[in-house]
Amino acid sequence: MVTVSDFRKTFRGTLLQPQDKGYHEARAVWNGAIDRHPAVIARCAGTADVIAAVNFARDHDLEIAVRGGGHNVAGTAVCDDGIVIDLSAMRAVWVDPGARTARVQGGALWGDVDHETQVHGLATTGGIVSHTGVAGLTLGGGIGWMMRTHGLTADNVRSADVVTATGEFIRASDDEHPDLFWALRGGGGNFGIVTSFEFALHPVGPTVLAGPVYWAADDTADVLRFYRDFARDAPDKLGTVIKFGTVPPLPAVPEELHWRPAVAINTCYAGPVDEGERVLRPLREYGTPLLDLVSAKSYLAHQGGLDSTVPHGWHYYWKSTDLPELSDDLIDVFVDHAFSAESPRSYSVLFHLGGAVSHIDDDATAYTGRNSPHNLNINGVWRPDEEEKYAESETAWTRRFFDALEPHREGVYVNFLDADDGTQRVREAYGADTYQRLAEVKAEYDPENVFHRNQNIEPAV
Repeated sequence: MVTVSDFRKTFRGTLLQPQDKGYHEARAVWNGAIDRHPAVIARCAGTADVIAAVNFARDHDLEIAVRGGGHNVAGTAVCDDGIVIDLSAMRAVWVDPGARTARVQGGALWGDVDHETQVHGLATTGGIVSHTGVAGLTLGGGIGWMMRTHGLTADNVRSADVVTATGEFIRASDDEHPDLFWALRGGGGNFGIVTSFEFALHPVGPTVLAGPVYWAADDTADVLRFYRDFARDAPDKLGTVIKFGTVPPLPAVPEELHWRPAVAINTCYAGPVDEGERVLRPLREYGTPLLDLVSAKSYLAHQGGLDSTVPHGWHYYWKSTDLPELSDDLIDVFVDHAFSAESPRSYSVLFHLGGAVSHIDDDATAYTGRNSPHNLNINGVWRPDEEEKYAESETAWTRRFFDALEPHREGVYVNFLDADDGTQRVREAYGADTYQRLAEVKAEYDPENVFHRNQNIEPAV
């Protein structure tokens, strides 16, 4: 057993070991399928604790896992026998409304950010679920409702405070450690532990026009053909995400529609509500919708609207790929596979990229995929008590759907890689040139690959 008695004397946060109360709750992440047992969990109270934890791990030759907000489908935020450097207590957000910036600690969730920034009618591109962690989303790129208008989350980072593998504290920006700053914006957690980010903010809300329109699953082919033309001409202020699955049993949904297979186009218009009404009218009037929940609502309500449909503790297994524009052949793959899952909780989501995402040069950040129109996430989902019933079938469905997309696949968003995707898919996420550049930055800041529990980039030799 790791001895932490001396460590406790200098660590202001909470140290948890297997015998301690709260240990099992602390080792759990959003994906209930992850079940790992670290030797010690160091729940940090601030940057000094992060530095102390890195130094302790190095002195005791402990494997390091880094936890931010704790979604972590792939399970890399928790390790067996090593140390989890846990930032989940570091959730402070400081807003400068005059400069339109926010300083956000590395353990914050997007709900924390939106809560503070919306006081001033400001926001930046965040996740589509408010309990998503800020750090993980940002370091992988960050796709969300506002990306077509204001760019990816990573595009809105102005600086980052980082603790390196040697326990050194540095700030990365365009002017300080610019090579590291480039790598942090899309390269994941490979280069250090980010204790805080500085984000650019934009006028958003407090009221937006947003919500889903549902059609029966049998209408999927026609809806996607309509959407193909609608999305091609959509203004950058419109964010859309298509969900293939079942209608969730939310309070606003009539009971007779609960769990019914359906295709939904979720929307958020980042502009005046009356302008959004005109833009969305053709979509809302297409075909015979089962349900139209588009309305003027607070941006905060919209950001948290999907939270209950993807709760902590369920089991999630996913695959992802970037995709081209929706050809008839590609639409046929969706029709054949999107609704063949057995669990009513399984789903897939198709993000519309383009807009401001594609207006930035490919080499401006480590994120790749700016030229792909869409990103797809296929997610097999079941509750813990449904393991025997659904684990095998939903894993197989996810892989089968993903394999059927092989002729159309263009790349992959690194944040949507699963634990079994392997090194080759990490390379696929970046392409040869960007991966090589990332490997060179890795060699400079983490030559011994201390931070390897991630979608790992090995240091260049």
